[in-house]
Parts: sequence; C-alpha cells; structure tokens
Amino acid sequence: MNVLQVITKGEVGGAQSHVRTLCAELQGRGVHVEVAIGGTRPEPLAIDLQALGLPVHRIAALGNRLHPLPLWRATRELLRLVRERRPDLLHAHSAMAGVAARIAGALAGVPVVYTVHGFAFKPGHPPLRRAIAWATECLLAPLTRRLVCVSAHEQALARALPLPRRRVRVIANGVEDLPRAASALSGSTGHTGPISAVMVARMAPPKRPDLLLQALARVRDLRGEELPAHFLGSGPDLAAHRALAERLDLRTVRFEGDVPDVPAHLARHAVFVLLSDHEGLPISLIEAMRAGMAIVASDLPGVRELLPDAECALHVPPEAGALAQALQQLIESPATRARLGAAARRRYERHYTAERMGDAVQALYADALRGLPSPTP
Repeated sequence: MNVLQVITKGEVGGAQSHVRTLCAELQGRGVHVEVAIGGTRPEPLAIDLQALGLPVHRIAALGNRLHPLPLWRATRELLRLVRERRPDLLHAHSAMAGVAARIAGALAGVPVVYTVHGFAFKPGHPPLRRAIAWATECLLAPLTRRLVCVSAHEQALARALPLPRRRVRVIANGVEDLPRAASALSGSTGHTGPISAVMVARMAPPKRPDLLLQALARVRDLRGEELPAHFLGSGPDLAAHRALAERLDLRTVRFEGDVPDVPAHLARHAVFVLLSDHEGLPISLIEAMRAGMAIVASDLPGVRELLPDAECALHVPPEAGALAQALQQLIESPATRARLGAAARRRYERHYTAERMGDAVQALYADALRGLPSPTP
C-alpha cells in the first residue's frame, strides 16, 4: 500500500504531531508513506519525517488562506505530484490540505481520506469563517471516500453534512509510549521536585494562556507566593502573553517557545494545564496523560472524551477564578495529584496509544481501497 499524506503546514502543532506519529506507525507496518507539506521552509515536521527516512514533498502554494488563486495553484501542484508518485490513497489533514487533496484526488482518480482535527464551522469560530467552512465541507463531501473524526463530538457535527454515516469514522489520536525512565511519570507518581505547572500550546486562538496567567496571579495573592509555570509553544500571540505576565508582575513564569523534547520538559513539572475556547482531541493532553501528570483542563466535549470525570482530571470553566481554585487544590494535596496522574496514565494505556491508532487507520485504509462501506459506529 502506498499512501501520500497531505498537510497544510509543517509547524509545531497537534495535527503535525499526529501526522508524524501516524507516519512512523504506518512505516513500521510496511506501508509506503510519503508526505506533502505546504510552504517552502524547513519546518519541524519535515525535519522529523526526513529523519525517519520518509520522502517529503513541498506544495509551495498550499497555505491557510482560502483564496481561489493560491488554492488553484496548490491543487495543480498536488495533482502533478499525485500523477508522478501514483499513490493508492491520499490522506489529508487540516482544512486547506483537505480541500486541495479532495479535488486533486477526484481529478486523478485516487480515493481520499480526510482527517478533521477540528471543524471550523463549530461554535467558537467567527460567523463568516463558519459559513465558508460549512459550505466548503458540503461541496466536498461527495469527494470524501472516508472522513475521520478525532472525537465523537466532531463526529456529531459531521452528521449534519451531506455525507453517508457509513463514510464517517472516529479514530482517536494516539501517541507513542515512552520508557518510564524517559517519561518519568511526572507530576504524581514520579515527580519529586518543587511543585510547578506547564502548558503546551500554540500561542494563538483557540488556546487561552491568558487565563492561566490571570489564575497564577490570583494564586500568588492568596498564598503569598507564586506557583512557577512554564509555557511551551510559540505563535502570533506570544508577545501579548509575555506583556500580560509582566503587567501581572509574575516573576516565575517562563515562556520557552517551541522545544525539541516535550516529554523531557513535562517530566520537570507536577501539573499540566490546557485552556482553550474549543478543542478536537488535544494531543498535548494525551502526552500529559502518558506522563502520568495531574491535569487541569477546560471543560469541553473533546477534553471530556479524553478525561471523563473528576477521577481523571480537574475540569474548569473559562474563568481565572475557577482555575485558581483548581491549582490551589493540587498545590495543597499531593494525594490528589497522585490519584489524578495515575488515572490519566491508565486511560492513556487503554485508549490512546499509537498502536491503537495505527490499527484503526490501517484497517480504514484497507476498507477505503476496497470501496466497501465502513461499519456504522
């Protein structure tokens, strides 16, 4: 089986992490994988994939803008690549790659699987963007051999599209396990240093680092000392968040930017925080579950699929006061941190390993190539 993965950008992010993990898993199963990435810069995903020995192709015109001219150019470039490489299947990730791949696949007679890492027409996006995304998905539905949703919440949204339910599948994100010495099972069962928190997120909507900064200031005011916190990730809002930390006079906050070894950084902290306005199935949370960390996260459908109740994580509304209370609880109770971390690790082992994801995707590929209906979930 020859599969061409297509993704809009190779920056640091959840979809990119998913593609890297999926490619490594498929390669180990004997699937021939090549990857097409938008843009021309040597971004982290391309570097990682080349280190795995995978062919990486550049689609220079492919980007995040839904503009007819660059989209036409990107589709033409991708069509040329498909005709040259002759894959059995295209697997697209992210919105613009999903558009270009489905059109190119239809023109080349190659079936397309499209993984939605979060629909752009769901609440939380600007109204105009939602309308354009909805119309685009409706128009391209007939060109989608299989639609993969990363969570049941996204699948529920997909049911409003003109796409037979048998073509829609839920395949949860997964990440490779690490030796316990590497992951250190931090936060609860392995972390022995001073209590600190970490948030891994791109500094751009829908992520809300600002809420964590405000909560840290409240914790300081209540306790008389700060809870140290590190922010991993870069993005267009990084400068604004740095400025907010300065205005709040937070002395132990560190903005690390993009880092090469996230698990090593997680092992240095006791508490993992993820705050967002909306989510699909966040990979950063799965990485924290793998590390056995005590987790505080936004109360969102995709988050509750990963961590369903208070036995696994603390869920908070989008409000700094509630987050400050959750952090205070974890600071004061090592037993709570240990309980949450152990429960999160167990859920990772049962549901969110790379092996489980690889099994499901490989079965879906075989099903899509046969042209047979997928089992109804």
